[in-house]
Amino acid sequence: MGKPLIAIVGRPNVGKSTLFNKLAGKRVAIVQDTPGVTRDRIYYPCEWRGHSVMLADTGGIEPYSDDMILSQMRRQAQLAIEAADVIVFVADLQTGVTATDQDVAVMLQKSGKPVILCVNKCDRLGSPPPEFYEFYNLGLGDPIAVSSVHGHGTGDLLDACYEHLDFTAYEEEDDGFVRVAVIGKPNVGKSSLINRILGEERMIVSDMAGTTRDASDSPVENQHGKYIFIDTAGIRRKSKVDEEIEKYSVLRAYMAVDRSQVCVIMIDATQGFTEQDSKVAGYAHEQGKGCIIVVNKWDAVEKDSHTMQAYRKELENGFSFMSYVPFLFLSAKTGQRVDNLFPLINYVNDQNAMRISTGRLNDLLANATARVQPPTDKGKRLRIYYCTQASTRPPAFVFFCNDKELFHFSYQRYLENQIRETFGLEGTPVRIIPRERGEK
Repeated sequence: MGKPLIAIVGRPNVGKSTLFNKLAGKRVAIVQDTPGVTRDRIYYPCEWRGHSVMLADTGGIEPYSDDMILSQMRRQAQLAIEAADVIVFVADLQTGVTATDQDVAVMLQKSGKPVILCVNKCDRLGSPPPEFYEFYNLGLGDPIAVSSVHGHGTGDLLDACYEHLDFTAYEEEDDGFVRVAVIGKPNVGKSSLINRILGEERMIVSDMAGTTRDASDSPVENQHGKYIFIDTAGIRRKSKVDEEIEKYSVLRAYMAVDRSQVCVIMIDATQGFTEQDSKVAGYAHEQGKGCIIVVNKWDAVEKDSHTMQAYRKELENGFSFMSYVPFLFLSAKTGQRVDNLFPLINYVNDQNAMRISTGRLNDLLANATARVQPPTDKGKRLRIYYCTQASTRPPAFVFFCNDKELFHFSYQRYLENQIRETFGLEGTPVRIIPRERGEK
């Protein structure tokens, strides 16, 4: 990744995510006074003393829990510990040293990694209270008093981490990553697809809907290019979003779409198209993102020679408002056609960023208006003087005309189709902006 990794670990509800957000400088992880809110590893860069590091927030560690989700959270934390260059162990001043803290401390000592002990919730300025010194019993050296809410002591904490990091061993991270948000309803296989791509279990996979709560970034580099895959929580109908934490998760999924360049919209092949799928895809369409419809669990569908064609036709009807979108049928479980996803992501990303010269656009405009005359109303005809591309992501085209009221939606759609037919622009929305002369 080109940056050292600092993993923030500890038992549940000691303030790990609050500290993570304070170090990151923005609210990235969900914060709630409920143990087990953070489940997957969450990554975010942090700048300090002229150097950049990557922070990893983890779910709380319960060393001896038999609960399925808690045991997977423990495994996720262990994976983060194995990958980390420095580990920040967060404890809670208000509860003191607990048996779980001692068990986690032993686990961290066995890892052989540098461990910085952070005693959180030291909210008062000045000398630490007497109970602060009992944390020396954990055998992890000098604890650092921190208030993750107010930010006290976070500079000292990062200084202690930086003492164990050799930045000369890391190359500066190149930009040029394609950011891909994997979105869809709950339990369609988003995390399974990313795990298949990564070749490791970074996302918790469970048949229980709502397992993924935060949007998690996973860098991938292969022969096709460099990517950051963002696994998101499933987006349900608002009427079904009862739990307050899940409301945050849906918000995170929408925020993941906002910061992505390409959206992979996943459909469950065993369920077919649903109204909720169109709503999920509609948000990506409205935000002007490059889009791909991925039909997952294709291995579980009984097929003949006409099945895929019939299924594609059904999806084209459902996604009629996104007639530009390409489809890919795959199986995250077996890996069938997963490799075909990368060239398609590159193609859609290039289409979303395409810029067309004004000369070529006006040649197309002349041919299009000669073929189909602009509409008239009460003897007044629409006249389009010229066209130019205003922006990319998505491609937006401004048509200067004599009267915007005459520029009907149907004629805008005709011109959009002409642009797509000539220049491609597959997988990306197109914006048509009518403007009258002299209008700013």
